[in-house]
Amino acid sequence: FQDPVCGSAHCGLAPYWSKKLGKSDLKAYQASARGGVLNLHVDEQKQRVFLRGKAITVMEGCVLV
Repeated sequence: FQDPVCGSAHCGLAPYWSKKLGKSDLKAYQASARGGVLNLHVDEQKQRVFLRGKAITVMEGCVLV
């Protein structure tokens, strides 16, 4: 399975665009075949990027260790 939107790429791009645009809240669209929208919040004090988007469950399971 592959995500239609790459969260790790957006986490890397969000701080750049946050500084460039002077905004801490951003909306991103990944223009791929399945595409998707993410809402991003950049917290410079905590050095964190928070992602919010839609998801569906495609599989459930249990791992025994």
